Amino acid sequence: MRDEQAERVEWTVTGMDCAACTRKITAALGGMPGVGDVSVGLMAERLSLTLQPGGTSRDQIEDAVRRLGYGIAPKGQDAPRKKAFVLPGAEPSLPHEHGGHSHDDPADRGKRWYQTAKGRLVILTGLLLAAATAFELLSGSDYGYWAFVTACVIGVAPVARRAWQALRMGQPFTIESLMSIAAVGALFIGAAEEAALVVFLFAVGEVLEGVAANKARDGIRSLADLVPKTALLEMGGQTREVPADSLQIGQTVLVRPGDRIPADGEIVEGTSGIDESPVTGESVPRTRGPGEPVFAGSINAEAALRVRVTRAASDNTISRIIRLVEEAEDARAPTERFIDRFSRWYMPTIVSLSALVVLIPPLAFGQDWETWIYRGLALLLIGCPCALVISVPASIASSLSSGARRGLLMKGGVVIETAAGIARVAFDKTGTLTRGKPEVTDVVPAEGVSEAELLAVAGGVEAGSSHPLAKAILRRVEAVGITPLPAREARAIIGKGVEAEVDGAPTWVSSPRHAAEAGGIEALSIRRVTELEDEGKTVVAVFRDRHPFGLIAMRDEPRTDAAEAMRQLRAMGVGAVMLTGDNPRTAAAIAGGLGMGWQAEMMPEDKLEAIRAMGASGGVMMIGDGINDAPALKQATVGVAMGSGTDVALETADAAILRDRVGDVPALIRLARATMGNIRQNVTIALGLKAVFLVTSVLGITGLWIAILADTGATVLVTLNALRLLAFDPSRQG
Repeated sequence: MRDEQAERVEWTVTGMDCAACTRKITAALGGMPGVGDVSVGLMAERLSLTLQPGGTSRDQIEDAVRRLGYGIAPKGQDAPRKKAFVLPGAEPSLPHEHGGHSHDDPADRGKRWYQTAKGRLVILTGLLLAAATAFELLSGSDYGYWAFVTACVIGVAPVARRAWQALRMGQPFTIESLMSIAAVGALFIGAAEEAALVVFLFAVGEVLEGVAANKARDGIRSLADLVPKTALLEMGGQTREVPADSLQIGQTVLVRPGDRIPADGEIVEGTSGIDESPVTGESVPRTRGPGEPVFAGSINAEAALRVRVTRAASDNTISRIIRLVEEAEDARAPTERFIDRFSRWYMPTIVSLSALVVLIPPLAFGQDWETWIYRGLALLLIGCPCALVISVPASIASSLSSGARRGLLMKGGVVIETAAGIARVAFDKTGTLTRGKPEVTDVVPAEGVSEAELLAVAGGVEAGSSHPLAKAILRRVEAVGITPLPAREARAIIGKGVEAEVDGAPTWVSSPRHAAEAGGIEALSIRRVTELEDEGKTVVAVFRDRHPFGLIAMRDEPRTDAAEAMRQLRAMGVGAVMLTGDNPRTAAAIAGGLGMGWQAEMMPEDKLEAIRAMGASGGVMMIGDGINDAPALKQATVGVAMGSGTDVALETADAAILRDRVGDVPALIRLARATMGNIRQNVTIALGLKAVFLVTSVLGITGLWIAILADTGATVLVTLNALRLLAFDPSRQG
């Protein structure tokens, strides 16, 4: 079949608590006919793959996933409860496990642990263990032994069933198989009490790991709760409540004080303070009025607003953030890829080592078979690499969720790992280091030209332009009540200015440098240009062919937190440089006040070369608006777009800062560094515990129940440690 005929399909998969789950599903589906490009997101609970016509059907995919013990449903629907093995007194949907861990039932979400299917299995196995213990005390050891055997068999039966299903799909090395072998082996050597205890502890571990994994997902799930479920739709002079996800572009909604805004839109009536902290993390409400954009999930703090919907529910800012965070799992960090490769041979190696421990001492040295079988079985339970495999994705997921809540978005583990090693940061000037709203400070007409004539010509050339300097000129023209002259065929000349036809003659608003080359500036005006630029102002010259009209000077003030952000970067050992197309004197004035380096009069290709040169000596991060600086953003080790929820900010660069704060740049690096530190801690915990109990199991110091606790405990510890990132505040120093 041709690739262009392939269809991309997505499902929601529940019950995955470890990266071993994703590998199990990927391996099972990857070999099916017509299935390709399988991608499984652990924290997003997402399965995505391509299906070729005439190959495996969707029903077959879903059946294969269910047989592995997971819930599955098409994207946007809840995964149905799986009817499988039924224990006496238990729900048909049993907790399952992946690599030592439970599979969550969606019907159990929001319940206490003892109300879930997993919890009921813990209670059941606990009661069986207690009953067997009581029976042994009352009836003697012979009868008690069989009570423990019964408790063990009932408890391990669903685990063995899943092991068999995985084996049929060509996956012999799963924790289900290791657990089943260990339990059955313990029964054969007469360790029924310990076998039953191991089954109980295994069930307890499932509950703990399920709770920890769901807690890690809650940060992502809670983002969806920011958007209200209903909206007050205005139609025909009437207001009625409708589902928020049914709103269509162009409709108008009423947002009362205290309500969350139900859709991305534009205010058509009313002025109010908008609390955007749920979306961007910006704690100070912003006053918004008619014509200004608002985000879904923001809170209307003061007065009633009427808002025209500009984006469908599936494409609003919150939805795009959630989608970005979910898809970021696909961009795995190099560390995660290495650990994944390591884990693929780790479990078979441990299984082989267990076999050697069982066979060599009795056969080569005449040791007791029962003793070494027991030690081999204990070692077998150390073979699950779940704690190690989940050490990276759990930290990455927590970091992505924590960052998203603070307006810091990074597209996956590879970006986080790269950002943690950044040595230099390059900033665009306008709209990044500065507010992006320059104001006209000086109007200097040429000899024989009035100020009104100068502004009328400049306003005509700049009419319709969205450039910050053009807007500043147009605001000044409007403020003094001048009508811009009609202009046509306006076009931007990259790095130089704007040209248009005014009164039938080509007219320019350009940089003084370009004007001097074209003879559009008076000799006496050049000195004035120098004076204005020394004051940190940006100067443009207005002229026709060999006919100067004069100069207009503007100043764009640095953002209030820019100087503090540069100080934080220096304290972190990160260099900072400003790259701007502005003149050297203005660049020096702004950069000098911020305490950073600068390069001026740079065309887009010059910025690209500058980034390439800096990257040769270490990782470099580029901060820009995501549009004008696209080549430099792409060339940088990490490109960061800065802008309040714009399409470009969310989709173009490697990372995005939703708040217009320069201080979020060191915060982004700080979060990346904290994440990598957390990952190193997790890997140390996982490998350290495995190494310790591997030795103690071989030496006979620890037994089966300690081995299963070591496996479960390591996974829980690693997950809980990763959850600390949810509370990490990257804006705090130290």
